[in-house]
Amino acid sequence: MRAAVIDRHGPPQCITLRELPVPTPGPDEVLVRVAFGSVNHVDTFVRSGAWRTPLAFPFVVGRDAVGTVVEAGDAAAAEFRAGDEVWTSSLGYDGRDGALAELVRVPRARLYRCPAGLPASELVALAHPASTAWLALFRHGHLRAGMRVLVVGGGGNVGWSAVHLAVAAGAVVVTTCGTDDAFDLDRAGATPVDRAARLDRSTLGGAVDLVVDTAGRNDLEAYLDVLAPGGRVVLLAGMATRASFPVGALYLNAATVTGFAISQASVEDLALAARHVVDAVERTGLRPRRLSSVPLELVADAHARLERGEVRGKVVVAVAAHHPPAPRTTPTEGARAVPT
Repeated sequence: MRAAVIDRHGPPQCITLRELPVPTPGPDEVLVRVAFGSVNHVDTFVRSGAWRTPLAFPFVVGRDAVGTVVEAGDAAAAEFRAGDEVWTSSLGYDGRDGALAELVRVPRARLYRCPAGLPASELVALAHPASTAWLALFRHGHLRAGMRVLVVGGGGNVGWSAVHLAVAAGAVVVTTCGTDDAFDLDRAGATPVDRAARLDRSTLGGAVDLVVDTAGRNDLEAYLDVLAPGGRVVLLAGMATRASFPVGALYLNAATVTGFAISQASVEDLALAARHVVDAVERTGLRPRRLSSVPLELVADAHARLERGEVRGKVVVAVAAHHPPAPRTTPTEGARAVPT
């Protein structure tokens, strides 16, 4: 099978397309034929070594995959059968090979069923950002209906999902964005604020109960100034940021500042987020924006463009686009065809 792999940490050019043996699923694993993967910022951190995580070379890159079950191990067979359409968003770190290969093995607990009616390319584009947004808002931000929420960076992939999820939960949402994103975010139910504007209570229409920074701005002085008593700030971007921390404003206001990386989320939290992502797709009309697609051969180029800041929206990887389909077989009476 073809796979996008690295043999060492380094620049995007370290990624090469290579033939690897087809992995054999263990008893609690599922073998999936990948249709689409994606490219995330965290994938570039793993590849470069900026974020160290256990991995073995040659290492398949990528975190997200949408595809079809080929085979399930004995312990997973009761839950997944050949032909099931499935997705995952937590490969490619912590000792697990990545998603950008024609065939991948996925632990049963990290595999979820696809919602009906959403193309695979759109689902894989939502997998990582929408799961991240849900956990930031609800697991770490304790979002409830009626709260006022500031989403910093509503025009980005995580921010776009966060706006939809917060609005659907009954929150009043204000979001910073560029002028070209304001119309879409207003239609999504948020109040857009120019990202260059000074963040104060008059600009935001009052204090907020929760700030979720998806853009890595990490302006803690401004966030704590606009936070209502007992409010929360959740930071989930900006690895190189060095923020000024107003300690007095923190403790005098009984505020909480939490750092969150989805790579540290438990299997149970990821599964919970996945259920809510599927619900948001089916109930709120959440869809990704500005999709671009590349073949498996151009994953290195996609990493390079992402690191240079040239990508707006989401890059998905058409893993199976240039691979001929398996020949169709006719099963005998009472038998079930199994894709290979």
